[in-house]
Amino acid sequence: MTKLTGGEALVRALLPERIPFVFGLVGGKLAPFLRAVSLQPSMRFIGARHEGHAAMMASAVAAGSGQLGVVAAECGSGGGNLVPGIAMAKANNLPMFVLTSNNQHYASYPARGMFADMDTESLFRPITKWNTAVHDGRRIPELVRWGLREAFTGRPGPVHLDVPQDILRGTFDYDESEFGNPPARYRMTVGAPPCAGDIARARDLLMGAKRPLLLAGGGVTAAGATEAFRRLAHGLGAPAIATQMGNGNIAADDPLFLGMAWVCGGDAVHRACADADVVLAVGCRFSSWMRGDRGTLLNTEAQVIHVDVDPAVIGQHVPVAVGICADAKLALEALLAAMPAGPAAGPGWAVWREDLLRAFQGYRTRLDALAARRGGMMHPAALSKELSRLLPRDALAVFDGGHTSFWSNDFLPAPEPRSRFNEPGMTQLGFGLPWAMTLQLLHPGKPVFNVTGDGAFGFSLQELDTARRYGLPVINVIHNNASWGIIKLAYEKGGFDFASGNDFGTSLEGTRYADIARGFDCHGEVVETVEALQPALERALGSGKPAVIDCRVLFEPHPCMPFFSRMSAAGAG
Repeated sequence: MTKLTGGEALVRALLPERIPFVFGLVGGKLAPFLRAVSLQPSMRFIGARHEGHAAMMASAVAAGSGQLGVVAAECGSGGGNLVPGIAMAKANNLPMFVLTSNNQHYASYPARGMFADMDTESLFRPITKWNTAVHDGRRIPELVRWGLREAFTGRPGPVHLDVPQDILRGTFDYDESEFGNPPARYRMTVGAPPCAGDIARARDLLMGAKRPLLLAGGGVTAAGATEAFRRLAHGLGAPAIATQMGNGNIAADDPLFLGMAWVCGGDAVHRACADADVVLAVGCRFSSWMRGDRGTLLNTEAQVIHVDVDPAVIGQHVPVAVGICADAKLALEALLAAMPAGPAAGPGWAVWREDLLRAFQGYRTRLDALAARRGGMMHPAALSKELSRLLPRDALAVFDGGHTSFWSNDFLPAPEPRSRFNEPGMTQLGFGLPWAMTLQLLHPGKPVFNVTGDGAFGFSLQELDTARRYGLPVINVIHNNASWGIIKLAYEKGGFDFASGNDFGTSLEGTRYADIARGFDCHGEVVETVEALQPALERALGSGKPAVIDCRVLFEPHPCMPFFSRMSAAGAG
């Protein structure tokens, strides 16, 4: 037996997961846990300026590496501040371990009116996969393992432990056998294999297709199945698309790539979804981004082969011909093994593929024409295209903001998975800087960019201080149109009387983001022309500091805005 404080036991129980970072804010009740973290060379505590951003940083660990992120917050408002980051992890299927403190056990469960009382367990119930309070310190190893099992089993997501102060500080007897076991001893670490009969039916459907389409979701990334997905696409010679979470599983320069699989993906994506007769969708839950104003983007007559680890999403939004509840990598490898030797392409496949590629090139030509416009304020397409030219080959980029992400996904598509990052599940504005900082922690040798709107940047700009304190030279490129552009456009169409002088909160004019950056001892400058971007980026990268490049752009609706508007309308999908 060994004696440990509750805080020490928490850290010992988490160690087998090889957790690189613990995010949060310092606090008195958390001291026993944070002291134990400080004694572990494999864990590093990162103190943010807001708990919500700390939770976002923890979720980015999973998005950027597949590892588990941990966030810790004090009771009361500290825990309450975590809500946006936890909800974001839940909505995007990202595993995360959340720890909150609480007042002494005798004054909690139910609370007796001490300061900072909050029933965090109830608050977090809708936004976590699993959560509980620790009522006996001896159960800490068991409850941590339980939480980890829930975080990684089936559809991943955040889990939560609420721990009262007396248990964090108290000393308890533990059997050493409770600690140090590898994850495979207490949770599944290998995905479930597919049923052979389902694979055979899927193969037959694909081989009999006239217009096949492959679709990669975030499950392909999570399972490490990129190579298998690409091999199958090329073996079939079938066009392929990927969702925002599956971005990069088919490379942007691959001749089979048609664009991102969402309502704003462009002409080829819409045509492929509407005309495909057989669709293989892997690790995709068909969220509203894949559904238009009248249901799915897919042809209602399409034969859909749906592969996912979560049986509840198979057939939920799209009727399936074959549902395969299995690990994405194992399912794709089984499909590859089941394919006949020799060329697999059916008659007419080349015509179908080439027709889609012409549509894709036509869409690109339209975007390039917008980017070529000069005179007046910089066009967001021009900024995005120039940034794509200047972005270092190994750069990582986060796209934060509504309209900004439309242009960014078009002009800065992903060469590999985990190289371009969206937040489609909650569409939480302001996540970009916290995620970019985490990516910089995970990949210190790579340049990391947060491409953001001015409205989105305002949510988390105080984390420039965190970036500076920890030496994280992320580059923030702001599409600054001095407004909540999409909302203003909708209000104008909705009959709001802007002529009265009331902007209804849609104006964001006058904020000097470069000056704010310099106030945090970061690099900051303003860019007003496309030609000025390259030297500004060179100075920012050369500064070795976190940087803000405030790019003044006009607001012009993206060509796919009508699809987005219809998707967002009441009753859509």
